[in-house]
Amino acid sequence: MIAFVSGPVAALTPTLAVIEVGGVGMAVQCTPNTIAGLRTGESARLATSLVVREDSLTLYGFADDDERQVFELLQTASGVGPRLAQAMLGVHRPDALRLAVESGDEKALTAVPGIGKKGAQKLLLELKGKLGAAPVVGAQRAPAASGPAPWTEQLTAALIGLGYASREAEDAVDAVTPQAEAAIAAGGAAPVPQLLRAALQTLNRTR
Repeated sequence: MIAFVSGPVAALTPTLAVIEVGGVGMAVQCTPNTIAGLRTGESARLATSLVVREDSLTLYGFADDDERQVFELLQTASGVGPRLAQAMLGVHRPDALRLAVESGDEKALTAVPGIGKKGAQKLLLELKGKLGAAPVVGAQRAPAASGPAPWTEQLTAALIGLGYASREAEDAVDAVTPQAEAAIAAGGAAPVPQLLRAALQTLNRTR
């Protein structure tokens, strides 16, 4: 098993980082959150999980060991493969997933693309007690109006990580805001991976 990769970031896409290791470019599948923390040309260390299939070897990368561990534990539930596990981590941080599972928060899981109501109920039952202790909830969260929505921060950071200027990133986020608000109004969460693709399409049209 490849536990981690470390080296200069050779290239970035919305879902993939290429890390140069000993003269070899390792293609690592990552969430937008992880991509947002990387910069082309700078050194990076990613915790990794190698998924072996009959016709492929796929390396998934994470910001830290905790995220990788949760990725692997999620796949112990029936019907959860690496792509769905990564999608769950693309929407929720590890502690947020722990809290959702331990508190039976069905809505949090249905915010993940590909998980419906019945699927969320099944996952809550199967994952109960498997992801570790949920974080202790302290004071109530500040109202959303007190600052930028988390999805806007994630999306802006991901675009800057891909080499776009801050102003370009902000304009692209503004362009996809109606799409994000529609998803939130429907009772879900802003789908960051889809929003990132839409933002990139907007930027490509303006160049």
